[in-house]
Amino acid sequence: MREHIEGFIGQLEDAFLKGEQANFSIPEKRFNNVLILGVGGSGIGGTVVEKTALLGAGIPVMTCNDYHIPEYVNENTLVIACSYSGNTEETLTALKKCQNKRAEIAAVTSGGELKRICEDNNYNHIIIPGGNPPRTCLGYSLTEQIFILVKYDILPTNYLDNLRAAIDLLKINNNNIINEAEGVAQKLFGKIPVIYSTDKFEPVSIRFRQQLNENSKELCWHQKFPELNHNEIVGWASGKDDFSVVMFRNEDDYYRTQERMEFMKKVILDKGSSVTEIHSRGDSFIEKALYLIYLSDWTSLFIAEKKNVDPVEIRVIDALKDHLATIK
Repeated sequence: MREHIEGFIGQLEDAFLKGEQANFSIPEKRFNNVLILGVGGSGIGGTVVEKTALLGAGIPVMTCNDYHIPEYVNENTLVIACSYSGNTEETLTALKKCQNKRAEIAAVTSGGELKRICEDNNYNHIIIPGGNPPRTCLGYSLTEQIFILVKYDILPTNYLDNLRAAIDLLKINNNNIINEAEGVAQKLFGKIPVIYSTDKFEPVSIRFRQQLNENSKELCWHQKFPELNHNEIVGWASGKDDFSVVMFRNEDDYYRTQERMEFMKKVILDKGSSVTEIHSRGDSFIEKALYLIYLSDWTSLFIAEKKNVDPVEIRVIDALKDHLATIK
């Protein structure tokens, strides 16, 4: 796992080249909405892209992490199917339903059934390198989905400039990011992690939670501001010192939300739990999000090493897939 995280910046660069080289045939019609299909390690890229698109797309961009699709999908919907293996059953099931509704299909995959479907139907698609755990290929899935949205003229081309700036940002801050991640891991080790962010940066929290689950073999949870101030804040009445809170912060977070965060810190600290703030760097949303994701990925690895657990091992997921394979 260490080599995968170390290779994240290089992966973003390679993904950028693949996106630039991809030749698409774009239909001359207006799209009303976009639906991104994907689950697990293949789905987190779409979760980040969904929030990214809120700032630049003139139409709704939503994610689907299930077998079922929204009723609104039709011939004026762009569907982006993302399955690293190409064989994710939830994604393929949802894709079939989108095909039946005559949606425009594009895909990101390393092969499998999804690649075959794309080739048989002449769907636009980008092939990425295979053979790795899906969660280690976020750089590919996220980058190629942004390229797809740009190629379909749903996102402006400056989003690619922001992505390039994010790569440069990670290069410049690489050592500092790793050092900070070691410190965060030390504070979380032996505790129950609780992850807080603004609504805008919830994809970063989701990614961190998933990485703690899979890499660190940790149960944890996440919530977002301001929503948690209307419910979870009361739950801290039973808080205690075995929780350790991480807050993802950004200098341009809405000022009233920042006040909510400061108040929440006092509530948590009064219960004996710790609060670790991780501040983003960069100008655009994608720069800040990738900075925080890269740092938290490292944190999950350092916790796994402290626990002496294998960050790659996912036997229980494999067992579930074997079980589902017996059901028709």
